[in-house]
Amino acid sequence: MCLALLSAVASAQPIVIGSKTFAESYILAEIMAQLLEEEGYEVERRFGFGGTRVSFEALRVGAIDVYLEYSGTITQTILTSGAEFGSEAFATELDALGLEALQTLGFNNTYALTVTGDMAERLGLRSISDLVDHPELRFGVSHEFRDRTDGWPGVKDAYALPQTSFGIEHGLAYRAMLEMELDVTDAYSTDGDLIRYDLVILEDDRNFFPSYLALPLVRRTLAPEVKEILNALGNSLSDAEMREFNAEVSIERRSFSDVAAQFLRERGLVGGDSDDRRTTSLAASLIDNTIVHLKLTGIAVAAACVLGVGLALAVYRSPPMSRTVLYVAGLLQTIPSIALLALLIPLAGIGQVPAIIALFLYSLLPIVRNTITALLTIDPLLKRVAAGMGLSQFEQLRHVHLPLALPHLLAGIRIAAVVSIGTATLAAFIGAGGLGEPIVTGLALNDTSLILQGAVPAAVLALAAELGFECLERWLVPAHMMTSRLPS
Repeated sequence: MCLALLSAVASAQPIVIGSKTFAESYILAEIMAQLLEEEGYEVERRFGFGGTRVSFEALRVGAIDVYLEYSGTITQTILTSGAEFGSEAFATELDALGLEALQTLGFNNTYALTVTGDMAERLGLRSISDLVDHPELRFGVSHEFRDRTDGWPGVKDAYALPQTSFGIEHGLAYRAMLEMELDVTDAYSTDGDLIRYDLVILEDDRNFFPSYLALPLVRRTLAPEVKEILNALGNSLSDAEMREFNAEVSIERRSFSDVAAQFLRERGLVGGDSDDRRTTSLAASLIDNTIVHLKLTGIAVAAACVLGVGLALAVYRSPPMSRTVLYVAGLLQTIPSIALLALLIPLAGIGQVPAIIALFLYSLLPIVRNTITALLTIDPLLKRVAAGMGLSQFEQLRHVHLPLALPHLLAGIRIAAVVSIGTATLAAFIGAGGLGEPIVTGLALNDTSLILQGAVPAAVLALAAELGFECLERWLVPAHMMTSRLPS
């Protein structure tokens, strides 16, 4: 205990723990966090990363120190050699990445394919091989499973399945099955929602799926004392116990931190009087998330205004340069939001900085395009009059061009602001917080109320931005020039 406290004091930085976007990952990340806090360490939680690639990149670049991973995911997705779990080659390859796998927690959360109990009984489905005789079945699988070699591509080939699949957020797939919008989806074998929705796991009769033993994946440079503490979790959970904990979250609506605290007390890893001190009121959480959301969008849009308007003013007189700037800005818009956030992790880490950079890049196009278009479409007669009056180029810009372009310039900024408010919800996938945080957690739990806690305030912010820019336009722009009064 004393050694741990000395180590914590010696390090100015808290231990950063990450998680993926499903309930089990949240629970286990919270268990690790509370265990380290019990030993006197300061912990920073960065939960809800958007999939394996984002979590792994965050760990590899040092943005987080540990997250809960699975042996099969490491061997099939992270490592390129296909080294067997636990082998010397496995440890060596992780070491080359600056990482280390700690002791497994004891349970195997393997991938599986699942159907409703009614469908299994009606069609006589017992194993994955039985699906071959039913090509009409609709497969909706999680996006990560759909792209992994140990997921849909592999299982489709191994079983010669005739069906195709489409991607769907894992937390929404079970509800879609109950509403008969899809027939088969992927599942985690310890998922509590299997109990909640009375789903049947189909037997992997060809043993396609490898073992997915849960374990803490850590940076190699993490203090040995911290690794030792986390190794105390080794072989502490069975498949049934993990499924029960998941069910307590998804069915009984207990918080991740409450379930984690219960587990640690039952195992004697924390004091018996330990309680959950991390809960916050809905109002406080809403205020905090809204402030972060406004910070992300405000900084990004303000920076885009400065650079975007400056670029437009610098190049609008040159058609080739204008086209080049618009082409580059348009190209940035074609990159999917979550992909851009993931690509920024090696450059800017996780959290608010890469989120602001991404939002800034997405805000450039409407601002630059509207400003250049407005400046280029000014009546040539007015330009000639301004030049004939002997005004310098700066005076023409200041007194003629910009006032005439102002309505469309403000419209571009308005579009950028509203779009950024919506896009910023995705920043939660890289630990940036904001109103996307309850949305991501709600998706993991299939909890509509949690989703609305993020979606409704984001919609209100977007509406407020619209009204705010309309008031600004009324103040700055003559009535006959206002874009908001143009006929639709």
